[in-house]
Parts: sequence; structure tokens; C-alpha cells
Amino acid sequence: MKTLALLLGPTAAILCGAIFYFATANVAAALTLGITLWVVVWWIFEPIPIPVTSLLPMALLPMFGILSAKELGAAYGNPLVLLMLGGFLIATALERSGAHRRLAVFMVRLFGGNSPRRLVLGFMFASAALSMWISNTSTTLMLLPVALAALESTEDKRLATPLLLGIAYAASIGGIGTPIGTPPNMVFMGVYNEISDTAISFGQWMLWALPVVLILLPLAGFWITRNLSASGAIALPEIGAWRPSERRVLIVFSLTALLWVTRTGPFGGWSELLQLPYTNDAMVAFLAVIALFIIPNGERNSDTGESSRLLDWQTAERIPWGMLLLFGAGITIATAFTNSGLSSLIGTGLQTISTLPILLMIATICLAVTFLTEVTSNMATTVLLMPILAAAAIGAGIDPILLMIPAAMSASCAFMLPVATPPNVVTFSTGRFSIQDMVREGLALNLLGVLVISSVCVLLLQ
Repeated sequence: MKTLALLLGPTAAILCGAIFYFATANVAAALTLGITLWVVVWWIFEPIPIPVTSLLPMALLPMFGILSAKELGAAYGNPLVLLMLGGFLIATALERSGAHRRLAVFMVRLFGGNSPRRLVLGFMFASAALSMWISNTSTTLMLLPVALAALESTEDKRLATPLLLGIAYAASIGGIGTPIGTPPNMVFMGVYNEISDTAISFGQWMLWALPVVLILLPLAGFWITRNLSASGAIALPEIGAWRPSERRVLIVFSLTALLWVTRTGPFGGWSELLQLPYTNDAMVAFLAVIALFIIPNGERNSDTGESSRLLDWQTAERIPWGMLLLFGAGITIATAFTNSGLSSLIGTGLQTISTLPILLMIATICLAVTFLTEVTSNMATTVLLMPILAAAAIGAGIDPILLMIPAAMSASCAFMLPVATPPNVVTFSTGRFSIQDMVREGLALNLLGVLVISSVCVLLLQ
């Protein structure tokens, strides 16, 4: 199968590129389309690792003169790639200290443990809140042992499915809330920054995305807990006293989040107040990372008697470097779409989209992306679709945000299949529920996500 996929990538590139060239006589656009298809086929079937496939546009697009070396460097050194790097490092320090586990149990207890329904809602709230700042995979893996311990203290056999599904679904929903919550958000921002003179700030994204999270999360919770009892106490594991490293990491993390959110607002934000117009969110992240490497964790090593730092390189180098290559590939492809004229050709061909009512247009995009990401990587899907949607919007004479933001958000709303997202895989691997349970619950939430995202985007983006 992998050998076939290896051959299918370049074969599809040559055939589709040749057909497109004979139809348009545009060599650069045909080459860009062929290379993009090659990358997409290998992303979908993974004959080689996805990050390695992401090197293809880095090699081929400059080779054929579609991108300059300067444009290639700008794509892989984009401030949003650097923000993702900084976000990964901060999240790693948070996980290393164990503060994320303490926060999770605290948030679960806010909802009370006096009923199975409230327990599930508490875990979902904790999962969503944490996945806004650290990866949804890490969030799910961290909450899973706590959830399994809670399940051991109850005799309600119906609790396992909604509790475990709730953690997975909430991790995906929560990731929508911030730019660093999930890669598709960053892909959108990167591509939009390439086609627009206006950069989208951390706070601006949250103004659009948090309403989706705040509406979709409780709806999902009430749906999956509809058959649970409203009474019956459940014990949660004790987590002990606060440690110095937990407090210090949490302080750095909280200050960083505050600086991200207030950089450009309200009233111009602190960057305008301090007359620092060139500041961006990546710079804030890097200053926080440097602080984490400097600040002692306040705990003595039992062997050496010395105190280590809140973050060390042995821990930091374990971040998912491949994601940075994948994200850089997305920005590279978006730039190539513009340089080659492929965006203009696609936009011209899709001008008829403007004849649809705006709500129907957005809902169709949300529906297509939601079900497409059930079987493909949401990152790869958004990398492919963002330049196309931008071109379609420009060709139709509408703001690209109207099509691109709903697609980016919908890429995080695949709830039906175990392979759709890492949180789905993690919870399904426990064997506590069947794939039929996930499909039944997830199908309803897929459609609910389409409805919520479409409605919120129509209200906030026009």
C-alpha cells in the first residue's frame, strides 16, 4: 500500500499538472497544482512521515522558480511559525511541572462531584480550558488517568462512554478558542496574512472563536449526558499540596496569556501604549520561554542537591518539531498559489459561489470540512483548502475571512471516528466504548458543530 502511495503522488502530480497546463497554458500554475497534489496525496496516505513530505514544497517550488529563496525563508520563518514554536515550549514547561493536572482537577471540582452528569461537564470544561493552551493530545492523555480513577469509584455503567467521549470532544472544541489551541487556526492566520495587509492578533481570534466554544461545549455536554443520572457522588483523586515549580510556571503562563490577549487591545493595547509597534505574539512567547529557562523551579534534586530550572533543553527538544515543518509548508503553498497565478484562476472558476446565500455558503464549507477531516489530518486539510478558499472568496468579491474562518474552526469538529483526531484515538484505545457509540454520538455533534459555527460566523464576521 505504501509503495503504491509513493508512486501515486508524483503520478497524480504529472497527470493533473499536464491537464491543467493544456487547459490554461500557465506553466507556473500547472507546476504549483501538480506539486500541491503530490504533497496532499502523501499527506493523506503517509508513505513517508508527514513532516518529511512537508519538505517537498520547500525543495520543488524554488527549484522551478515559483518562489524565491527570500520568500521561502519568510514562509518557514513566519511569525506564526515562531509563535507555534514558543507555544509548544511553554506548554512543555506546564506539563513538566504538573500544574496542568492540578488545574484540571480544580476545574472538575468547580462543577461538583455530586452527580455523573456534573462530573462529565466538569471534565469537559477542564479539557476545553486546557486544550486552548496545550495540545489536545496532551490534554487528553493527562485527564485520562484521572477519569479512569473516577470511573473506578462508581457503579454507574453508563458513565464511561459520555465521560471519555466528553474529554476527547471537549479537547477538540477547546482548541478552537485560541490561535495556539490547534494547528488549523494557525494555518488560517498564516495564509490570511499572506493575502492581506492586516495581521490577525491573538485577541482578535479569541473574539471570534470563544463564542463558538462557549456555545458548542455546553451543547455537546448536554447531548452526551442526556441519559445520565443527576445524582450520586463520585470520588476524585487527591493531588496534594502546591509545589514551587507549579506556582512559578503558572505565573509565567498566566502573564504570557495576558500579554497575548492585550497586545493590541483594548484601546490599542500595551504595544501602542509603550510605543512598540513592531511587537508580535511570537516575541512575547520567546521572552516567556527565556524566563522559563532562567527561573529556578525551587525544588532540590535528591541526588545533586541542586535546583533545576522550570524548563531545560532535554525537555524542550521533545516538542513536535514536525508540526513546524507542516505549518511552514502550508504558508509556502499559499505563497506559491499567489505567485503562480493559480489563486486567480481558481477564483475566476469559483465566482459562481457568490450566487449562494451567505449562510448556505458557509454551512456547505463547514459540512464539507467537518466530514473530510474525519478521514484526513485536519492540519493537512486546512493547508490545502485555505489558499483555495481565499482565491474563491476574492474571485466572488467577498471577504476571504467569511470562508476561511469557518473552515478552520470546522477542521477541529470531527467527532465520529477514532482516526479523526488524536483525542478520539486516545479515549477509544481504553476499550470502554464501541465505535458504534462514537459514530452515533459524533454524528449529531458534527452536525451541531456545523450549525453553531455557521451561525456564529454569519453574525460576527459580516
